[in-house]
Amino acid sequence: MLKRKGPTTRKELFIFFLPAALVTLVGFFGAYPFVEPSPPRTITIATGEPEGAYFKYGNLYKPLLKENGIELKIRATAGALENLHLLEDKASGVDISFIQGGIGKLSTSKDLISIGSLYYEPLLIFCGPGIRPARITDMKGLRIAVGKEKSGTKILSTRLLELNGINEKNTQFISKGSKISADMLLKNEVDIAFFVSSPWAASITQLLKTKSISLMGLDRAEAYKFWHHYLNIITIPQGTIDFEANIPDREIKILAPTAQLAVRSDLHPALIDLLLQVARTVHAKGGGINKEGEFPSPKYIDFELSEDAERFYLERIPFLQRYFPFWVATFLSRMKIMILPLLAIIYPLFKLMPWIYRWRMRARIYRWYADLAAVGTKMNGNYMDELDELERKVANINVPQPYAQGLFHLRMHIDMLRKKLTETKKPKG
Repeated sequence: MLKRKGPTTRKELFIFFLPAALVTLVGFFGAYPFVEPSPPRTITIATGEPEGAYFKYGNLYKPLLKENGIELKIRATAGALENLHLLEDKASGVDISFIQGGIGKLSTSKDLISIGSLYYEPLLIFCGPGIRPARITDMKGLRIAVGKEKSGTKILSTRLLELNGINEKNTQFISKGSKISADMLLKNEVDIAFFVSSPWAASITQLLKTKSISLMGLDRAEAYKFWHHYLNIITIPQGTIDFEANIPDREIKILAPTAQLAVRSDLHPALIDLLLQVARTVHAKGGGINKEGEFPSPKYIDFELSEDAERFYLERIPFLQRYFPFWVATFLSRMKIMILPLLAIIYPLFKLMPWIYRWRMRARIYRWYADLAAVGTKMNGNYMDELDELERKVANINVPQPYAQGLFHLRMHIDMLRKKLTETKKPKG
């Protein structure tokens, strides 16, 4: 009795592919610990006062990040100095901070990096009724609103005042926010007020349109830049802020640090790319004293530029993010480390598969020749039954068309053996 069973294609395929699948899984699990974690779904940015530019821009970023599946939490603060301290403190929950140029000098942390500057932040110095100092040196002894505690305005204003020998020992400093400082200047409660703000902010516009209050230019702007390299000199032509009202009424020079985005060095690289895309959407159009396409920029920064940010400025949008949504591109980028072990397994398999396939198809046919030969050597009474059984099993064999000729030859050989054995069985004479 023949013991060989008919072809079990699915079982054979399973047995054949199981080792390859196991090797592939081992490769994946071996490489997985080296795969970067996925980006967090929620991040927090430290901004500034609710009426300030940082807070406004944070709210412009929020919906753009939401479109890419990132929830941006906005944390209002006193200003750039508090933002810096929050970013230095890993327990604060802050991932990103708006930083005013020059503030980074106060940091001792080596974990902070910059992803670029965003726009110029002009320093505007307003003089109250009857107060017209020719230079900052002439402000000694006056009442000066220097900006809120922990704000970038106070850091910058006190640095410039100190260059001129003015400090809290010889002059009254008032540390209030921009809105309160503007109100105090209008009420003649302070003589001078420093603001780091857009000229088109509501409180600043009100001061500019008040005839008794004057915007001060800096004739020694180059000297201030010499002492503080992070400052930029901006020339505001006559009538630039308000053409009809001719504000300012003369060309003036002012100083301007830049607003920057700073992050901790462990922020996910994909988020840096996304933040820069958002920043470009918001800031690249320019406006006012900012030229179109000038920002975001890798220049005018306090911290070392992130490697991912540097790559962004060279390539703009990462290759995968040009063609896939953010999360798909991020996943593919993370999985790139898995590709090498996968290719190491798949490539040899693809090279071997045609040969193995041909061998398996031929084996389905030629393995039956051993049974056919065994039947041919038997002369006992049941050899015809075994031949019938062999023929039934061969009839169930399925092979692709290119191998049908081999199957036809097998059936022909079975028929030839049947005829031969039948003739041998007939009595002679």
